[in-house]
Amino acid sequence: MKTTVIWVGRFLVALVLLATAAAAYVHFAGIPSYTPRRVVFPVDVTPERVARGKRTVNMLCANCHLDPATGALTGHPMTDAPGKFGFISSLNITQDREYGIGDWTDGEIAYLLRTGVARDGRYTPPWMIKLPLLADEDLKDVIAFLRSDDPLVRPAHVPDRAPVPSFFTKLLTRVAFKPLPYPDRPIVAPHPSDRVAFGRYQMVARLDCYSCHSRDFAKQDALVPENSLGFFGGGIRMTDRNHRPVYTANLTPHPTGLGQWTEEQFRRVLKMGLLPDGRPVRSPMAPRPELTDEEIGAMWAYLRTVPPIATNWPSPFPEPVDSADAGRTVFRKYGCPSCHGEDGAGRYDLRKGVASHATDASLIAYIKHPERTKPGVAMPTWDGTIEEPEYGPLARFLRTLAVPRTASAAGAAPSAN
Repeated sequence: MKTTVIWVGRFLVALVLLATAAAAYVHFAGIPSYTPRRVVFPVDVTPERVARGKRTVNMLCANCHLDPATGALTGHPMTDAPGKFGFISSLNITQDREYGIGDWTDGEIAYLLRTGVARDGRYTPPWMIKLPLLADEDLKDVIAFLRSDDPLVRPAHVPDRAPVPSFFTKLLTRVAFKPLPYPDRPIVAPHPSDRVAFGRYQMVARLDCYSCHSRDFAKQDALVPENSLGFFGGGIRMTDRNHRPVYTANLTPHPTGLGQWTEEQFRRVLKMGLLPDGRPVRSPMAPRPELTDEEIGAMWAYLRTVPPIATNWPSPFPEPVDSADAGRTVFRKYGCPSCHGEDGAGRYDLRKGVASHATDASLIAYIKHPERTKPGVAMPTWDGTIEEPEYGPLARFLRTLAVPRTASAAGAAPSAN
C-alpha cells in the first residue's frame, strides 16, 4: 500500500511538472509562426473597384483599424474587445512602407486575409477577422481600395502598438486556432436573385456577422460557420466604450431573438442604429448605412432560415438620455456616442468636421443628408428620423465639442463622417 501511494505521488508530481513546463513553453514561445505560401493574386485598381472596396472596408475593417487621432487606418487599442484575450491593438494598414502594408504584394495581402498568416509567417491572433469565404471579386475590391489614394489609406508613418496576448490567447493558437487553408479554386458570390444564399454570403462571408453573434469566439468554424457554437444566437460578452458589459444579440428567429421583429425594424437598426423600442444600439455595434436595401432584405431572408435558439442574455445598461443640456439629450437619444463618443472624439471624430460648418444651418443640412456632401460616408441619413425641433439644440451642443480649425494640432484627425 505504501509503495502504491509513493508511485501515485510521483506520478502526480511528474504530471504537475509536465503541465508547468507546457504552460511555460506556451507563455514564452508565444503565438506560433508558419511558412507562408507564395500566391499570385493580381488586382486591377479601377475607380469602380476602389468605391466598392471602400464600402466593404468601412463596414468590416474601419471599426478596428480607424484611429480617431490620425483619421486613417493606422490602428488603435481595442478597449471594447473581451479582456480575456489580453491587450489588443489593431495594426497600421495604410500604404506606409515601414509601418503599414505599402510594400506588400497583392498576393501577400490576399494570403493574410484568407489564412491569417502574414508574409513574415506571423499568425494573427483570434481578434483579426479572416475571410476564407469572401468572393475573389470582393477581395480584389478591398485590396484595390487599400492601394488607392483615399485619405484612410494614404501612407501614415505611425508605429504599431504591439499587442500583448494573454496566456489564454497563446494557448488557443496552439490548440484551437490554426491557419486556414488558402482556397484551391476561385470563390464566386451567389447572385442577388437567390435572396437566402446572397443573404448568407453577406452575413457569413463578407461581413463576418456570425463571429460576434455566436456563442464563443474560441468555438467557431471559419470554414463551415454553421458548426459554430450557438450560431447567430449571440451571447459573447463585449464591452462598450465606457467599459460596461454588452452581450451580443440573438439574431435567430426565436422570440428571444428577432422572432417578433419585422423586416422594416431590422432595416432600421442596420441603417440607423435604432432598435424597435427607439433605443440606440450600443457599441461595439454600430449602424451600417452603407448596406443597400437589397442586401438588408437578403440578410433578413437568410436569418429567417437559421435554426432558432432560445437565449436570455443580460440586458445592457441603458445609455443615459436625460440631460440638462437638450442638445446632449438628442445626441444620446439617437445613439451618436456609439460612433462619436460622448466627447465627439470616438471612432469617427466629429470635432473638426463640426468646426468646418460656418453656420448651424449648414451643419444641420449635413446631418440630415451627409451623403450629399460625402457620397459613401459611414453616417446615416437622419432626415425624417431626428425630429425637426431637435436639430437646433443638437447643433448648438455639437458646437461645444468642436475643435477650432486654427487651434487644431498639426496632423490631427480630419472628420471621418
